[in-house]
Amino acid sequence: MKKTKPNRILVPFLLLITFAIVAADSWLAVKSVNSLISSEYWVDHTWQAINQVERIMGSAKDAETGNRGFLITGDNQYLESYTAARRDLPAELDHLQELIRDNPAEMANLQTMRSIIDQRLGLLEEGIALHREGLADSSHALIVTGSGKEQMDRLRGIADRMESDEHRLLADRMAMASSSATRARYTMAIASILDFVLIALMFRYFVRERRMRIASELDSERLAVARAETDERADEVRALNATLEDRVRERTAELETTNRELEAFSYSVSHDLRAPLRTIDGFSLALEEDYAMIVDDTGRDYIRRVRGGVQRMGQLIDALLQLSRITRADINRQSVDISKIAESIAADLKGQNPGRDITFNIESGLTADADPDLIQIALENLFNNAVKFTSKLPAAVIDFGWDTEQKAWFVRDNGAGFDMFYADRLFSAFNRLHGDKDFKGSGIGLATVARVIYRHHGRIWADSAVNRGATFRFTLG
Repeated sequence: MKKTKPNRILVPFLLLITFAIVAADSWLAVKSVNSLISSEYWVDHTWQAINQVERIMGSAKDAETGNRGFLITGDNQYLESYTAARRDLPAELDHLQELIRDNPAEMANLQTMRSIIDQRLGLLEEGIALHREGLADSSHALIVTGSGKEQMDRLRGIADRMESDEHRLLADRMAMASSSATRARYTMAIASILDFVLIALMFRYFVRERRMRIASELDSERLAVARAETDERADEVRALNATLEDRVRERTAELETTNRELEAFSYSVSHDLRAPLRTIDGFSLALEEDYAMIVDDTGRDYIRRVRGGVQRMGQLIDALLQLSRITRADINRQSVDISKIAESIAADLKGQNPGRDITFNIESGLTADADPDLIQIALENLFNNAVKFTSKLPAAVIDFGWDTEQKAWFVRDNGAGFDMFYADRLFSAFNRLHGDKDFKGSGIGLATVARVIYRHHGRIWADSAVNRGATFRFTLG
């Protein structure tokens, strides 16, 4: 009897101690893990800042290179990189400002960088304007005598200082992350050892109790069986994970190869195909202007057809490039005033067709969660289609709005329409339902629209009848 009384008091006491130690271990483990997560977050934050500085410098160099290429050659194609850099730089600078908002010294460097970039872009824009006004010598002098090199050197110096500061921060934060990881490992190890010791002690104590021995043995057997099953399932899970990782790597490699092929294709189209087209067009124009009196009417007609074919090929190349860019462009969803975009497109189309009676009925106040640039491209193609296929009518009516029943936006016209039997070919590239003699076109427009809608995880469909107009409806996911 003397031994049973202490045992009855000891069991609750040991349980209280066990709970206290486990709670303390858990608290230390959570604290260590939180410290590690915080350190890793700041390391990643610092890398983002360094990469953003490099991205800004890349955009500034693209603007400089594109501007010089245009001033030297007069080819507007070189302005594409300049225009893209001028468009992207403000957003890139704002993103960097968000990243370094907690660092006053870096904020001061950013303000100086922003000022230098604004000055440099203003100088580049002035050079372009001078060149377009025919003052090529002035623009050349602007490059030679201007402060461009000094500004770029200052900009590189600021970027180097910012990256150096961020690298110092990165080293400190990586050291903190490493220290946090070490503490977390030691804490988890100590906690695990303590837990294991406590469990062993409790198990040893209960094993000595005769009435629990049989139950303990049965529990141990069941635990062994469960552990074996768990190990078996764990092996299966590991095998599945290994297979999944291999499939992901293969798919990633395929996607990277496809992207490289798309980029190579775009480069080939924009450089290798355009050069011979310009040559054909230039010599055809020279032949038409300089030898018009030598060539008879039939020859002049042939020349005009050659030039028309070249220009149509150029339009096809532009359409293909746009389709390729849309496929690879990043989606930047935001709240967009889609009615305002439609009204702007309608005003442009009226200006381009002054001799036509075109009425646009655009529902006001419509907004959408979409990428503004891509939705602009989609609406331009849909409105252009409507204007084109109503060109043979004395009065064209084009409507844009929200279909509450279908829960979709729509573009409707009273034009030529089409046979719904061919609707499945409507959004494929180069599939045209009308001949070129009736309506000019590249056969890419609706494919481009469909690509934009699919990028938004939406869908697009059409309803039409021959000579009864057409209605295109679309959603945006």
